[in-house]
Amino acid sequence: MVHAVETRNVVRIFKGRQKPVKALDKVSITIEDGEIFGLLGPNGAGKTTLIKILTTLLLPTSGDAYVWGFNVVRESQKVREVISLVSGGETPGYGILSAGENLWFFSQLYGLPSSVAKAEINRLMADLDFDEYAKTRMSKLSTGYKQRLNLARGLLNNPRMLFLDEPTLGLDVLTGQKLRGYIIDWAKREKKGTVLLTTHYMAEADEMCDRVAIIDRGRILACDSPLRLKEQLEKNVIMRVEVSSVQADFGFVKDMMGVIGYSQMRSIQTDTTTFKVMVTEEKFFSDIMSKLEEQQLKILSVNKAEPTLEDVYISLVGRGFADEEGVSP
Repeated sequence: MVHAVETRNVVRIFKGRQKPVKALDKVSITIEDGEIFGLLGPNGAGKTTLIKILTTLLLPTSGDAYVWGFNVVRESQKVREVISLVSGGETPGYGILSAGENLWFFSQLYGLPSSVAKAEINRLMADLDFDEYAKTRMSKLSTGYKQRLNLARGLLNNPRMLFLDEPTLGLDVLTGQKLRGYIIDWAKREKKGTVLLTTHYMAEADEMCDRVAIIDRGRILACDSPLRLKEQLEKNVIMRVEVSSVQADFGFVKDMMGVIGYSQMRSIQTDTTTFKVMVTEEKFFSDIMSKLEEQQLKILSVNKAEPTLEDVYISLVGRGFADEEGVSP
């Protein structure tokens, strides 16, 4: 059986100033026809490195990778004929050309006949709601419309395998919803292709993906459907505490009995910190609350939370994305 994507013990090592850096460590995954497959992890986990290998932009140090049965090293040209890559924050063309002109330019690089190219360009611009900007210079488009143009460019060649590298990075809520909905329809309702999505937005992965793989420091830690991954945490207790201070530090919990992992997110706007902790039994949370009271922190709310994909990640590596991605605005 030919998989849409298959990797076997893929390793990628980069030369570092001090010592070699292993970006991927024996990564083995399979993606089936028609799936939307998510690759989740913090910045630097290896997501983009794997995407670059699968799209023939980077060679693996060792191991094998295939897209629709084609080896990405030995049959790179055949791989390129069936894929497309869309990256969030990427400039989708040439600033002096209009949106329509950029799509026409790329359609000719793909080798589309003129009549087919015109029809596809008009359809994609209409479907993604930016046909009114067809004659607007790309440099004058907002970030959201540039990313719509970027997605349209990636779909022009009707790829069998679509790679999306953080496609909603930096987008507003409505534009992100629009693009997610379009991708889901393209892959599931219209059954036009398979998707590999890299993201660190957990809600996005939960909404879109049939299966997800969680990667950290180049290693796959878990791979299953979002529902089944969350079900594995039902025996644990997850509590969310909001305190009135951005200076609050919850690092003390990592050494406390019964703690599986934690995350904290500070909000400068509201001068609050939201702390989430996962414990094996509720009695261990009482000890944590006692420690917080000793710090004389003003506690605004305490709630039990349902498991999320971020909680799955916390259970595997002991820390949350919030601790690694920075402070919320």
